[in-house]
Amino acid sequence: MAWVYVIVAGLLEMFGLAMMNRFKLEKKLLPLVLLVIGFSASFFLLSLAMETLPMGTVYAVWTGIGAFGGAAIGMFVYGEPKTASRIFFIFLILGSVIALKAVS
Repeated sequence: MAWVYVIVAGLLEMFGLAMMNRFKLEKKLLPLVLLVIGFSASFFLLSLAMETLPMGTVYAVWTGIGAFGGAAIGMFVYGEPKTASRIFFIFLILGSVIALKAVS
């Protein structure tokens, strides 16, 4: 169950990051509220995962999911550059997260 918490926490981090960008662009209250809810829920689930999994592993996987998802949202939702080197390194992060989970 702890790994489910980590994955959902990572997805909520991606959501919070997307709301942060939306707030930056629109300056409206709703994205700010959703940003706070997304990051708060993410940190809560992260703390639950850390009750049974090592802190270093949990944090690395959580940040990896957030970094991968944040970059993907930036490229596919906000039109950020999709260069081959950028995609390679983003998938390198994803591969590292999967490998870290496999050896933990």
